[in-house]
Amino acid sequence: MRLPDFIRQHVDRIVDEWEQFAKTIMPAAENMDRVALRDHAKAILLAAVRDMVTAQTRNEQLAKARGEGPEKTPSLDEAGASHGELRHTVGFDLVQMTSEFRHLRACVIRLWVDSLESPDLTYFQDMIRFNEAIDEALAESTAAYAEQVNRSRDIFLAILGHDLRAPLQAVSMSTELLLRKVTLEGDALACANNIKHGSRHMAAMVSDLLELVRSRLGKSLPIEPAPMDMADATHAAIAEACAGNPECDPTVRVVGDTRGVWDAGRLAQLLQNLIGNALQHGANKRDVTVTLSGEPDTVRLTVHNYGVPIPEEAIGTIFDPLVRSADEELGQPSTSLGLGLFIVKEVVDAHNGTIEVSSNETDGTLFTVVLPRNI
Repeated sequence: MRLPDFIRQHVDRIVDEWEQFAKTIMPAAENMDRVALRDHAKAILLAAVRDMVTAQTRNEQLAKARGEGPEKTPSLDEAGASHGELRHTVGFDLVQMTSEFRHLRACVIRLWVDSLESPDLTYFQDMIRFNEAIDEALAESTAAYAEQVNRSRDIFLAILGHDLRAPLQAVSMSTELLLRKVTLEGDALACANNIKHGSRHMAAMVSDLLELVRSRLGKSLPIEPAPMDMADATHAAIAEACAGNPECDPTVRVVGDTRGVWDAGRLAQLLQNLIGNALQHGANKRDVTVTLSGEPDTVRLTVHNYGVPIPEEAIGTIFDPLVRSADEELGQPSTSLGLGLFIVKEVVDAHNGTIEVSSNETDGTLFTVVLPRNI
């Protein structure tokens, strides 16, 4: 009997063995009923049969082995993906879930081989096709499982970031009240200021984390455009960046009309991150130049600093989330989650603008942002 026919005829027996194996996966299977244990096993097997009886050329077979073949059996992919999602939901880990497919494969082959009396070459081809189908289902299950893991992690981070805001606000407001109501001197004043600056920095990190999670959950950066002047926003961002740093003294150049319709809060994020990045990585905190140029339909912002150039191989990933600079990787104190430039790119994209970066030892590092006046 050919393998597809064997699976059709004995599908319930095979699923029974799947169920018995799934029962042994503890502690996840401890409270699962028969329906949950059997899950999509029958659908996966019957979809595999449909794939096996579909004509396949040699080239298609080779492409499929490399994971490049076209989708021949959407029902197989759907059943595999649903299985991965549900196994994640009930508490199976990735190794336990993939072990089910290993057992399913071994069970089918064992039962089928035991039933054979005179196997020929076509039977071995059947075995290859069955393995291909199970591998496709496993790939879909694993991908769906991993997506659920990532989504669960992002939801956890969103909840964590949201819940951290309240205690941080309490620390910040208590410190402000303390500084206003009580006259502090010496070490006490220094400690209070450290708490103030530390809580403000932590609040910025939490805000960046929430923006990352928002993007990973598929939500674009929300903006509320209104008329504003980018020059005013730039001066305010520099004042904030230099508030706790007496060495900070960037040069600001403004040419032309710098007014437009943008989200002031988002542009403040963009400016603070770009200016903060230049101050952090520049060789001299006084040698940072911010230039604004009003053009007919756009406003151009450049932030320039001298210092260790960004490696050429890092330019392509510099706006990716959670990417750290070389000096932080070498053990220098961390000052962020590595989300600053990611947030900058998100703000630029939300305003339909562009951002470019160039960096070399002679000319220094230059970030160039171009935003349309009206988005």
